Amino acid sequence: MNLLLLTPDDFISSDRVQIRGRRLLHLNKVIKAKPGDSLRAGLLDGKLGTADVITISQQAAELRLALTDLPPPPLALNLILALPRPKMLRRILQATTSLGIKQIHLMGSWRVEKSYWQSPFLAADKIHEQLILGLEQAIDTQLPEVYLHPYFKPFVEDKLDAIAGDSTRLVAHPVATQALPSKPLDDLTLVIGPEGGFIPYEIEKFAELGFSAVSLGPRILTVEVAVSSLLSRLTVNLETSHSDTHH
Repeated sequence: MNLLLLTPDDFISSDRVQIRGRRLLHLNKVIKAKPGDSLRAGLLDGKLGTADVITISQQAAELRLALTDLPPPPLALNLILALPRPKMLRRILQATTSLGIKQIHLMGSWRVEKSYWQSPFLAADKIHEQLILGLEQAIDTQLPEVYLHPYFKPFVEDKLDAIAGDSTRLVAHPVATQALPSKPLDDLTLVIGPEGGFIPYEIEKFAELGFSAVSLGPRILTVEVAVSSLLSRLTVNLETSHSDTHH
C-alpha cells in the first residue's frame, strides 16, 4: 500500500481522519507507523498530500491531513475487454487501474464462458476492492468506471461507437497481420478478446466500426499477458503524445 486512500466517512473534522480495519492493520504491521510519522495520503476522487500520525493503536489511528496536490492525469485509453476468468480479472483490474485507465468495459463474446458472468467476483463491492488496491499501488485517487456488457451484439452495435468517439480504434487479434502503431497516439480505444481471440464474425463487427486488427506477434498469449504487453507498448505512445502536447 503506497498510498493511504481515504473516504469522506473517515473524517472526524475538516483536517483529521480516523481509520480502522485493513488500512490500520497495514499501518501497524507493515509500515509500523508511530506518532509523528508522515504518510502519503489521498482522498478518493480528490487530492493527494500527506497524513501525519497523531495517535495509533490496535483499535484506531488518528491522522492530520494536508491534501494539496492533484492526482496524476488519467491515461487517454478506453479498455474494452472480453470477460476473462474471474480470478484473472482481479489481477487485471488492479493492473489497469494502476496504469491510469479510467474506463473499463467488460464484454461478452463467443469464447467467453457464460458461467463467468455468474461469478461473485463481478459483484460491485468485489470490483471496487480491486480498483482501490490499484489506486493504492499507483498513488492515485481517481476511481475508474467499470461497465458490464454480457451480450456482444447489443454492445457493439448500440454502444461501442459512442464510447470510442474520435479516438484511434484498435482490436488485438492473434492472426492479424498489422503491427501495433509506432506513432504517438492522442486517444485510444483498445479491444482485447478472450483466450483464442475473437471469432471472424466478431472481428467483422469491429471492422464495421473502424477498428483496425493488430497483432503482438505469432505467439498465442493468455489474456493477462496480452493486456500487460499491449498496455506497456501502447501507453508509451499515449504518454509521449501527451507530453509533446504539454510542451
